[in-house]
Amino acid sequence: MSATGELSLETSSEYDRTKELKAFDDTKTGVKGLVDAGIVSIPKIFIRPPEELAEELNLCHGDVKVPVIDLSNIHSSDRRKEIVDQIRVASEEWGFFQVINHEIPVSVLDEMIDGTRRFHEQDAEVKKEFYTRDRMKRVRYETNYDLFVSRSANWRDTLNISKVISDDIDPGELPASCSKSSVEYIKCIRKLGNTLLELISEALGLPADHLGSMQCGKCCSLVCHYYPACPEPELTLGASSHTDPSFFTLLLQDKIGGLQVYHEGQWVNVNPIHGGVVVNIGDLLQILSNDKFKSVAHRVTANHNGPRISVACFFLGDGGMDEKPFGPIKELISESSPPRYKEFLVREFLIKFISRSLDKSGLDYYKI
Repeated sequence: MSATGELSLETSSEYDRTKELKAFDDTKTGVKGLVDAGIVSIPKIFIRPPEELAEELNLCHGDVKVPVIDLSNIHSSDRRKEIVDQIRVASEEWGFFQVINHEIPVSVLDEMIDGTRRFHEQDAEVKKEFYTRDRMKRVRYETNYDLFVSRSANWRDTLNISKVISDDIDPGELPASCSKSSVEYIKCIRKLGNTLLELISEALGLPADHLGSMQCGKCCSLVCHYYPACPEPELTLGASSHTDPSFFTLLLQDKIGGLQVYHEGQWVNVNPIHGGVVVNIGDLLQILSNDKFKSVAHRVTANHNGPRISVACFFLGDGGMDEKPFGPIKELISESSPPRYKEFLVREFLIKFISRSLDKSGLDYYKI
């Protein structure tokens, strides 16, 4: 790879993908480093396989809308029942919905977007201090966690803040550029997560505290994505089609757009709502619900416009789950609805996730 980020001119037989990936990784400046260098065409490591690009031409793109659920007056019994019913339908039919009037101040959401921008747009030498592929590091900056196993790299960089098990995170652990905004956002998003755990429990026909008592919301990880403007967006993706290895994910996105969910054979845009938060069911909740609720494929398109900024909070449960057998909730199993997944360890599930490319689902490993 040249100093400008462009690949050297080589025949296909001479092309050494591993060498190019390592050269890119060694810069420690990510996709933004390529854009800052002024590239006008994307490096080959980002170009999707030919069969994917050909298939894209035949894909349908729908105009239907992802459900939007208003959480106002949630403590009124009649209103709460209506909200629970809406969540049940959205989780069964879509696996995705957006929530509004969730009590997180818009100022907190906006500042989290701004803080993510500040981190990614600060001096490259400062960011490099956080660049690592060591997953034991609680705070790390990286580009494409699956860089060396995916078929094509995604057009995005990421700040990870992992293993958050309380609201009392030490600001000193976080980058100065986004420390204050992250601490406040984590406090608010965890509170919303706990509220949604109750509503999802009720939507499954269980007591409100059921998923909470299983510690499904105890640990979360914050993933702060930065998608630079792309000179050739038709050749790559911001994030490949995938499902999330979480119980559920709460996503904050800016106004650029690009998030799509696969619904009834077509890609549907999840249009940004200022002040809204996207909710999507994860693989672990699909397993817990014995396929009642769906973890569905979603992706992010690349865009001439940018940067696009989003912040995903993955609710991953309790570390104590690592050594306990995990499978469908017993109350949701019956003669007419037998278990559809065998029991396994959550630790094993997560290890499989981080060792494979983003576009590979983990559900098939455990289906009966």
